[in-house]
Amino acid sequence: MCGIIGVTGVPDAARVAYLGLYSLQHRGQESAGMVAVDGEGVARSHRGMGLVSDVFSERVLNDLPGDVAIGHTRYSTAGTSVLANAQPMLARYREGPLALAHNGNLTNAVPLRSDLVAKGSIFQSSSDSEVLVHLIARSEAREPEDQLLDALERVEGAYSLVITIGRTLYAIVDPRGFRPLVLGRLGSGWVVASETCALDITGATLVRELEPGDFVRIHGPDVDELPKLAPKPHRRCVFELVYFSRPDSTVFHRSVDRVRRALGHALAREHPAAGADCVFSVPDSSNAMALGFSEESGIKLEHALIRNHYVGRTFIHPAQAGRMAKVKIKFNPVREVLEGKKVVVVDDSIVRGTTSRALVQLIRQAGAKEVHFRVASPPITGPCYYGIDTPTKSELIGASHTVEQIREHLGVDSLGYLSLGGMVTAAAGDGDPADFCHACFSGEYPTEIPEELVGARHAAPLQQALAV
Repeated sequence: MCGIIGVTGVPDAARVAYLGLYSLQHRGQESAGMVAVDGEGVARSHRGMGLVSDVFSERVLNDLPGDVAIGHTRYSTAGTSVLANAQPMLARYREGPLALAHNGNLTNAVPLRSDLVAKGSIFQSSSDSEVLVHLIARSEAREPEDQLLDALERVEGAYSLVITIGRTLYAIVDPRGFRPLVLGRLGSGWVVASETCALDITGATLVRELEPGDFVRIHGPDVDELPKLAPKPHRRCVFELVYFSRPDSTVFHRSVDRVRRALGHALAREHPAAGADCVFSVPDSSNAMALGFSEESGIKLEHALIRNHYVGRTFIHPAQAGRMAKVKIKFNPVREVLEGKKVVVVDDSIVRGTTSRALVQLIRQAGAKEVHFRVASPPITGPCYYGIDTPTKSELIGASHTVEQIREHLGVDSLGYLSLGGMVTAAAGDGDPADFCHACFSGEYPTEIPEELVGARHAAPLQQALAV
């Protein structure tokens, strides 16, 4: 998962993009980067490993002049976590400097890359996004827009893109609309970003969300709606609403906070916990879910786990050892709330089970009499090939173990997962539940998944972790 932002027609665009990247930091913590284009069409780039605050200093921002900029914050779902894979990518191009920032995964990148290498292309990274740059460069079309279309017609999978060619900014969403992208107005200029929270911090006003297949060109004050990409069934990623997006964002025309509260209501109806003394969340992405559970069940809402906000999100952390080490310092239980109580713990999902198991141990040690675990999504049974790091089937506890086996592994008195139908209905609201991609829960992948991509997702088994 990544966060992307594009700014145009705004003085000191890099500083605006910098603010936006701060709001999108939750979408990736491995690297951050920016390309700025000045009035002469000169593009300057800066990328680095680590957080936005680590990568950009006052000196760096001073060295990125111009009224056009795109930015990217990344964690790896395709390609290793090294500086060469940091974005935006910047290339010399016949139409002027080309910079590209990509959120999503291209499912056919491996065969495309092999074909390009065979024809003489030289790759500088292992990222699937670089395939797009080569496809654009090899297009024989005359106009930049047609060159972009030539490239996009050959790729499959998830892509929300911000691209600059010279001083023109393009914003594109794949025809299925896996990943969000919004357009906002800032003075006489424009901001495009992954989530509305990035518009809020920059002072931009939301104009609209880009729809699946949208292809937008922004040059100066003008926004041109180019012909949409060939239509395909919409498949918005439901996990954006369940976990990844910030609760203060509006994603897929839905308030993330309201969707999560609706998920909590549905969870309480499907898996009540009669006799419990209190309910609390695993902060922060589950806060609204626990509130919804409390509202529906009448069980008192408490703050029983305190999160240390100076520790990164454990799910995003790429190393398993790092994830385990961080659990104990990321959360601290409030003993006065838990001691002697029958408690309901609400979480948004269980991926590997390691974090949840450690949390339950902390809650037990703080004196909880009973622990009832409730999950506001179904068991994750397969990897995501569209840009979320659920890396290998063998690492997913829900892929090979029953709910009862998971309950025993976590050490809880009861365990309840929200049903697939309950999740998509709550997420859809007044919309169509069929518009969502839920492949990681249901196994119903909306695109063909090449064998080489499947093989890359199978690695170390989970059995050893369960035996601990």
